[in-house]
Amino acid sequence: MTGNNQNGLASILFGIVAILVGADLVADAGSGADLGHLGTEAAATVLALVGSVWFYRYHRAAKREAWAWRTQAEQLLAGVGNAVEGQFDAWQLSPAEAEVALLLLKGLSFKEVAAVRETSERTSREQARAVYKKADVAGRAELSAWFIEDLLPPAS
Repeated sequence: MTGNNQNGLASILFGIVAILVGADLVADAGSGADLGHLGTEAAATVLALVGSVWFYRYHRAAKREAWAWRTQAEQLLAGVGNAVEGQFDAWQLSPAEAEVALLLLKGLSFKEVAAVRETSERTSREQARAVYKKADVAGRAELSAWFIEDLLPPAS
């Protein structure tokens, strides 16, 4: 269970405690319990309500923060995807070569690329060679490095 879900659960549990203690407080008040006992139960009810509200607000804030982070990450990834596609266009890769190049960048083996594309492993290797030639790189490692080089901060 994630921390955010735990906060939501804690809010619910505090709310249940507040309801149960509050119901007992009402029952005890009707049966003539002493003021010390009623004060203790009233304090417990108020604290449980405060805890429930606090965890609920924390839960909502965490959900908003997660949504904002996810949205920003999706936008950044879309930008990276567009940049990769743009570079594939600049290298004049065919659609098949671009698909192979993308699968290689994602770390798939030639066997996995062939399975995804429903081609032979030999075809995947030949298309990869064409990609390497058009991109002027020696192989998969250089192809990957070509894209991540600008994403990493310079060495100090």
